[in-house]
Amino acid sequence: MEDYDSALSAPHIDPHVHCRDYNQAYKATIKSTMALARSQGVVAVCDMPNTDPPIISREEAERRIWLAREEGVEEGYYIYMGLTSDPRQIAEAVDVSNSNPRVVGMKLYAGTSTGNLAVVGKEQQRTVYNELARLGYEGILAVHCEKEDMFDMHAWNPQHPSTWNSARPPVAEVESVRDQIEMAATSGFKGTLHIPHISTPESVEVVFAAKKNMKVTSGATPHHLALSTQDMEGKDGILLKVNPPLRDMARASRLRELLKAGMIDWIETDHAPHTELDKRERYMSGIRSLDNYLNFLKGLLQDGFSADQIRALTYGNIKRTYTKITE
Repeated sequence: MEDYDSALSAPHIDPHVHCRDYNQAYKATIKSTMALARSQGVVAVCDMPNTDPPIISREEAERRIWLAREEGVEEGYYIYMGLTSDPRQIAEAVDVSNSNPRVVGMKLYAGTSTGNLAVVGKEQQRTVYNELARLGYEGILAVHCEKEDMFDMHAWNPQHPSTWNSARPPVAEVESVRDQIEMAATSGFKGTLHIPHISTPESVEVVFAAKKNMKVTSGATPHHLALSTQDMEGKDGILLKVNPPLRDMARASRLRELLKAGMIDWIETDHAPHTELDKRERYMSGIRSLDNYLNFLKGLLQDGFSADQIRALTYGNIKRTYTKITE
């Protein structure tokens, strides 16, 4: 038990959060998100760029980092640059990432999530990889993997929230993951391709196989590991709508097995705060996964994960990839 306690009290890193602010400050701020993170033992977070407005320019990156300081957050706060398919924007994002120690990498939305920062077409995505390769970028490229031409939005019924899994089915993630790996390989991309919030065992197996030939990592969230579409059947099921969706119980269980087997590199929360009105009436996607982070880790320990595994999944493996993080 003492070793378990030491694993929980050790520092954690969360490389995937949404702090909101700007035009969404009513949902959460950098200050409030960092306070929550620290209450859960998380010493560093990496904020996603699909803010309102998005972080896609030097000006916005500098303004975001300045805002963190204004809110009293001097340490533990990092950001990603968002990517479009515009070569000039990509070049600026690379320059900012290479020169600013608070910018940990790039984020490409291969499928639409919250906000409009998405590069949906495969050829446009290929442009991103080709430009990153041409510019010699060697950092982290995190890609939200969902293939929109495989969505079936007619299947979505807000009165039955679990249908979100049918509208954005597992195959849409798996095939997008395959696309990203293929484009990274054929473009000569020299950085690390990261697949965040991986939600299907099939995707994990594709990523794990690709590790033989390239630098590629994956992260899983507490909600994809601990919850399933079955949890969306009750009156509060709409609160669990997220991108990519929660999957069926068999897939969620298998995902947890693959995490324990060492086939997923780390845990990341994808903490995404919304108001209750946003969730219940506007059907916005996102879960506040940082709220119960330590309880989730305790559950893993009770399920037979070792203390060393927890430390690796919440700090060591992340720190080796996110080399700019100093905490």
